[in-house]
Amino acid sequence: MTDLERKIYRIIYNMSRFHKNPTMDDLKRKTGRDEPAIRKAVQNLMSRNELTWDKEKKEWWFK
Repeated sequence: MTDLERKIYRIIYNMSRFHKNPTMDDLKRKTGRDEPAIRKAVQNLMSRNELTWDKEKKEWWFK
């Protein structure tokens, strides 16, 4: 896991504990990175099954 992936994972994990899904603006502000870099990192996490999005419940699931 890269540093950015680890940071995004922790942000999503910590915010979801309080039943809040981070927005792209939240992730950009907290990581200091641009949208394409964040999207690529999230896709990498999802491809390795570190993160999973539940469409019905609209929440993240973690490995």
